Amino acid sequence: MKLIHLSDLHLGKRVNDFSMLEDQEYILKQIINIIDEQRPDAVIIAGDVYDKPVPAADAVSLFDDFLVRLSKRRIAVFVISGNHDSAERIAFGGRLMTGSGIYMSPVYSREIRPVTLRDEYGEVNFYMLPFIKPIHVRLELPDREILSYSDAVEAAIGEMNTDPSKRSVIITHQFVSGASRCESEDICVGGTDNVDASVFDAFDYAALGHLHRPQSVKRETIRYCGTPLKYSFSESGDEKSVTVVEMKEKGSTEIFTVPLIPLHDMRRLRGSYDELTLKANYENTAVDDYLHITLTDENDIPDAAAKLQVIYKNLMRVDYDNARTRSSEIITGADDIKEKSPLELFCEFYSRQNNQSMTEEQKKYISRLIEDVWEETL
Repeated sequence: MKLIHLSDLHLGKRVNDFSMLEDQEYILKQIINIIDEQRPDAVIIAGDVYDKPVPAADAVSLFDDFLVRLSKRRIAVFVISGNHDSAERIAFGGRLMTGSGIYMSPVYSREIRPVTLRDEYGEVNFYMLPFIKPIHVRLELPDREILSYSDAVEAAIGEMNTDPSKRSVIITHQFVSGASRCESEDICVGGTDNVDASVFDAFDYAALGHLHRPQSVKRETIRYCGTPLKYSFSESGDEKSVTVVEMKEKGSTEIFTVPLIPLHDMRRLRGSYDELTLKANYENTAVDDYLHITLTDENDIPDAAAKLQVIYKNLMRVDYDNARTRSSEIITGADDIKEKSPLELFCEFYSRQNNQSMTEEQKKYISRLIEDVWEETL
């Protein structure tokens, strides 16, 4: 049985005030093409379908179109809610869609019944466990002591009564201890949302959502497929992909990935203002990408972001790396303030703030400015 594992679409997401909807539409069409090439038996979407619990109409329309396209391929589709989704909204219409082979996770209850698919090797049971917190499980299992996320997931799985003789897949959306995070994810202070990987021992494959970087945890078959797009510059060096899972007889599972090529990549550029403006004249490879530019000029460039955006139209962020930004000195009151001239005080302030002395040209400019201000106040 062949599975396509997706998660964390975050439809409707904005990154640094840029709407990602066009990019998301582009990548979903690419995923459809991959599905047509791979011809899977099922597609899994492991949570965070949307970026907000109440998604915008255009995000809902995009997902609706994606589901309709999948339903026409006559394959099973499993969708669960993540921590960014409204579990109730994801569950809406689920019983009606089941007739089209679209299985939407209901709001969590203690009774999670598997969806069973069959192939030449027998049955495969799919268990859909949406994102849960300890409070959700305590309400359903009041007699159980549930103190942590790991306790909650373990208790929820314990109610599934899995058959160890049959192949089984769990689809869930949690943070498994030992996995690596990136900047675009929600982070709980102190790791309170950690779930131990051992809770998934009963399953042949754990299709996880929540983390944005593709990775396996503890064993190859406990896997995050990652986001189909980069949503932070901490992911600029990552390669996004679709995870493909091939399950044969029990105990035999193979995993490989198919790369995804975005409409706009997300990249970091670094250099002086002159270097980056000259580079753009000779290299057009980064002009259309989403960019985080770090300027190394010692002096700030007036309106740098606006000027660079004329060349790099998808510039998202500009910052500096120079002597001033690397300095961690806390600026306190000047020494001997009564014995120093205004120019001397300004020079001392500039030196402490920027970790370098003013040039003679800067001193002359400030001196003239001080004189003008001084004359206006007399």
